[in-house]
Amino acid sequence: MESEQRYLDGSYFAANPTFHAEDSPWKAGQIAKMLERHQSSPQSVCEVGCGAGEILVQLQRRYPQIDRLHGYEISPQGYALALQRQNDKLKFFNADLFTAQQARYDLMLCIDVFEHVENYFDFLRNLRGHADNFIFHIPLDMNVQMIWRAKPISRVRHEVGHLHYFSKETAFATLSETGYDIQDWFYTPGGSERPQSVKARLAALPRQLATRISRDLAVRVLGGYSLLVYASPKAR
Repeated sequence: MESEQRYLDGSYFAANPTFHAEDSPWKAGQIAKMLERHQSSPQSVCEVGCGAGEILVQLQRRYPQIDRLHGYEISPQGYALALQRQNDKLKFFNADLFTAQQARYDLMLCIDVFEHVENYFDFLRNLRGHADNFIFHIPLDMNVQMIWRAKPISRVRHEVGHLHYFSKETAFATLSETGYDIQDWFYTPGGSERPQSVKARLAALPRQLATRISRDLAVRVLGGYSLLVYASPKAR
């Protein structure tokens, strides 16, 4: 697909040379929070669209008992960064998960990924058969301030590569329509806890104050949140 070219030809790497590895400890912490809520101890974990692979590195440090951690990344530049982090139990592949093999895992991570995929319905349907449980992290770009200001939504499209924009409701509907049962979820406050710019730092306090009144309202109006979802494939 034409939309994938930016990951293959180095365009994405030029705009995002770290593949957001600096955010990985925080994201891994959110994943760990969900696993602990469910007392889940997966022995095999795969991350699709793993970028530089740092989320898996962080999870391995937290859970050294995991036997097998695999990361798939189609970008050769992202894969080169990930390869530096590889070890006996942690392996990376510069390949498309769907064409490389038919392995199945206890847990599949899809962290800030399917908003980048042109045909995300087919992607999610194909992903469903590769694991017993799934954790999705989904940016909630569909909020009042993103749409009102216009520039932020253009930035996440042209610099970060988001092709689709979700609210909590449309994210839930997408997962349900592609064959997932949602077991649990919570908001992750990246805008407040990991502001990426001066403007974001200035917006952190209003977001925190608005959240005390209504978290849902703060998410819909001010943004700065993502959704972490724990799901399993629907029974066929």
